[in-house]
Amino acid sequence: MSQSIPRHIAIIMDGNGRWAKKRFMPRFVGHKKGLDAVRKVIEGCVECGVEALTLFAFSTENWKRPADEVNELMKLFMVALDREVKKLHEHNIRLRIVGDLSGFSSDIQSAVERAHQLTEGNTGLNLSIAANYGGRADIVNAVQSILDEAEPGQSIKLTESMISQRVALSDIPEPDLLIRTGGEQRISNFLLWQMAYSEFYFTNMLWPDFDRNALLEAIDSFSNRQRRFGKTGEQVEAEKNA
Repeated sequence: MSQSIPRHIAIIMDGNGRWAKKRFMPRFVGHKKGLDAVRKVIEGCVECGVEALTLFAFSTENWKRPADEVNELMKLFMVALDREVKKLHEHNIRLRIVGDLSGFSSDIQSAVERAHQLTEGNTGLNLSIAANYGGRADIVNAVQSILDEAEPGQSIKLTESMISQRVALSDIPEPDLLIRTGGEQRISNFLLWQMAYSEFYFTNMLWPDFDRNALLEAIDSFSNRQRRFGKTGEQVEAEKNA
């Protein structure tokens, strides 16, 4: 492929419930169908040489959804951990779950720990699932960890570097590209610190319909953009040609 490939893609997987509603099905059917899209996108990222993929699966705000939908999501999460992790491991994919795991059942926490231990040595795609995750809480936790390390009475001068080293996913490149499906155009408290310079790609396509071709379209859009990071377009071009 000749495109400029993002090193790290983050995705807000939106539209599962609406996909099911359009077909007069329960919302959890849309969530199950969304797993197929996850598999296709993982395969596409591996094929394209993307280094990291982060999927927003469950936010801290999602607990406000109807109890039956949350219960179905938890069951689906457990099933995915049991059935999919071995396949990921066979394809040299490293899986980790980021977020406040204390909010989940002990069974889910144990399954997450097993998944981490099984895949932590893999060197292929870095696949991160954000579950019970919130961007603001992530930043607060990072700052709190800095304060906790300080000596009593010690004055702390915070720097961006100090926080960047403590937020989630600090060991991999920050997202180059954010994709959000479902037609909404907001980031919904997702990786707020990490996406300071990410390119955004919004599509009306509902998540269960998102596939390899849709991923390639998003990557193509990314490759046609000029990323300036505060510089002028002329400066960026000069650096490319230097």
